[in-house]
Amino acid sequence: MRMTVRVWIAGLVAVAAIVHAGAGRAAGLMDWPDLLVRPLPAPTERIAYGPGPLQFGELWLPRGPGPFPVVLMVHGGCWLSSVAKLGIMDYAAEDLRRRGIAVWNIEYRGVDRPGGGYPGTFEDVAAAADALAQIGPAHHLKTDRVLALGHSAGGHLVLWLAARGRIAASSPLKSARPLPIAGVISLGGVQDLALDHQEDVCGAENVEKLVGAPAVTHPDVYADTSPAELGPGPEPEVLISGQEDQLAPPSLAAAYATRMKGAHIRQIVLADTGHVELISPGSAAWSRVTEVMNAFFHPR
Repeated sequence: MRMTVRVWIAGLVAVAAIVHAGAGRAAGLMDWPDLLVRPLPAPTERIAYGPGPLQFGELWLPRGPGPFPVVLMVHGGCWLSSVAKLGIMDYAAEDLRRRGIAVWNIEYRGVDRPGGGYPGTFEDVAAAADALAQIGPAHHLKTDRVLALGHSAGGHLVLWLAARGRIAASSPLKSARPLPIAGVISLGGVQDLALDHQEDVCGAENVEKLVGAPAVTHPDVYADTSPAELGPGPEPEVLISGQEDQLAPPSLAAAYATRMKGAHIRQIVLADTGHVELISPGSAAWSRVTEVMNAFFHPR
């Protein structure tokens, strides 16, 4: 059963307070209630990729026979299931469905759930992504050119999905045949886990649970978990930030882009934009996001 709107609002407001205690919201910016009080749309189908209660995804299919371009969507919430679940992305998923784009919106175990953290959270996200290859043919999806889109902590996870092929063979997170990701859009995302830990963006304790404790067999906890450590790949990455985003300021994306020299990275900073606008249909920020998507699916 999905979280109620009231629970979403309470959880998201709580994490904002934890991450940036005392930080005020600039006048005119959206807050979570502005998004979550909207009528909740419904997906086409819920599909399990594992036996656990949080191991499922929801498919949003446009009308018509297809084949449909597809977005792999990952929600944020500082990797905490108590803060956010996949339903927070429903409004964005519905908007894309109306635009003729299919969406595979995935759920996963956060670091605050049994089996979550390292390696469980990553294993869930990987399994959900790979399930798209099996789901695709029956639902007429173009899985040969998947665009991954993530918000906040989900921005980290989609970048990690794209980088899975560069994980060392000795890692438990290594996959034999990971789903190819053709492009990534990170919205107000966390790209460098070491920097996130240092800056306490999502709570240092959450990052520590996510990456696990150092061990003889896993001395560098960021080597297989942080996109910044996995290095640049061939896939284009677009990092979109709100100039007024206090949860994930543009400086995080800028530092990542500088570190990943040689990668196909483009950073976009939107004026008069915070964290919530980035996934809110009807906002100028979301319109910019859809422009980037259209350019990916329909290159000139």
